[in-house]
Amino acid sequence: MASSEQITSPFDDSTTALEVVDGVDLTGKRALVTGGASGIGIETARALAHAGAQVTLAVRDAAAGDAAAADIARTSGRDDVRVAPLDLADLASVDALTQAWSGPLDILVNNAGVMDTPFGTTAQGWEQQLGVNHLGHFALATGLHAALAAADRARVVAVSSSGHAASPIVFDDLFFERRDYDPGLAYGQSKTANSLFAVEATRRWAGDSITANALMPGGIWTPLQRHWSAEKRAAAEEQSRQAEAAGLFRMKSPEQGAATSVFLATSPLVDGVGGRYFEDCREATVVDQLEGIHGVMPHALDPDDARRLWDVSEQLLAAAR
Repeated sequence: MASSEQITSPFDDSTTALEVVDGVDLTGKRALVTGGASGIGIETARALAHAGAQVTLAVRDAAAGDAAAADIARTSGRDDVRVAPLDLADLASVDALTQAWSGPLDILVNNAGVMDTPFGTTAQGWEQQLGVNHLGHFALATGLHAALAAADRARVVAVSSSGHAASPIVFDDLFFERRDYDPGLAYGQSKTANSLFAVEATRRWAGDSITANALMPGGIWTPLQRHWSAEKRAAAEEQSRQAEAAGLFRMKSPEQGAATSVFLATSPLVDGVGGRYFEDCREATVVDQLEGIHGVMPHALDPDDARRLWDVSEQLLAAAR
């Protein structure tokens, strides 16, 4: 039985993904990383391959995926990095991947995502950020449940964000059909959903020895910010500089940003641990208000909301298929 004590580690916000897997042996393990062609996704996949896992990159852009796989193969010395097409905005694509998968899956990293997008909808008509960040990944994870259950103590990693603080799950208007669309609120709701998924997946799948945890990777400049205006990007960069100068915050490289994902995927310190939210390779403290980007809000770990969101998500998928 996993300890209820808050999980700590010898790592911190400067640790890289490769440093996390130093001494870790994933030989014989299989991992799937969504959004594995760029940003923290490619560094997550690289570290898992470096530790001996057979890694599959699930990506929307096949050419970018092939280039990333070649790069990971070159740096890790492995020749079995695979690429699978995946468009999280279309259930048909998600279902094609899950139906084609065969054999056990030891590690699933739900890393891909969109942020602060203009209003848009998925192929199923769902608001894009909740549709891609949560519902697409929910369909993927539940579709791969049998493969996860077939592995020995499989782990699911859900990349959330401090953005979760912006919004709980608004169950009576998930898709902004009755309120003005706000990109930040939509992103926040989707990141809360990522954390709640980890809470309920751990509860529902305990009998299969599957655990799931959520995380905040840190502040990293990646393609995730591509929907920001030049003015918003400049303001964010200035805010980051001021926070760093005051010692409150430190921007991370993609290699550092991937560290907590890799920690949750591989570390013996979280063996059997699930349903929690981590940052900087340690469990975050539950707070009523974030301290900058640090901490986790109670609504992102609420077991009743987690159960309700799972039920609603199942209903949405069933209605869409």
